[in-house]
Amino acid sequence: MINHSNENVILDDANSPEIDTKKMGEITEDFLKVCDHLKEAAYQVKSRGFSQFPVFIAAANEVPLGNVLFYKKDFETQYDYKASMLEEFLQRGLIGPESEELFKENYKDSDEYCCLFVMDGKFVSFVYVPYPID
Repeated sequence: MINHSNENVILDDANSPEIDTKKMGEITEDFLKVCDHLKEAAYQVKSRGFSQFPVFIAAANEVPLGNVLFYKKDFETQYDYKASMLEEFLQRGLIGPESEELFKENYKDSDEYCCLFVMDGKFVSFVYVPYPID
């Protein structure tokens, strides 16, 4: 998890070595089942001008954030996947205005990486997972 004295400041340690390797393995295994669909959704979000910063929520339980793309049962995953974007995180106060530039600076190329906001019990974090190379 990303920690700061100001809880609205985020992302200076996204994908840090402190993220449990077992948790990253679970996230990656799940991600591989839906990665092609998420990559296409990121392309659509950007090409249609909704946002240059698509974010996908991977949630173990129902959360009132984003728009549903897939339920666990659709691909036999451990997470539901929802589409969102930086702008929603700003509107809902999940990312404070003082952190917007930091988020943008640390955001990885969405053609190569998927920005996941993983919510699984006490584990809540932005995670960047590379799309498989064909």
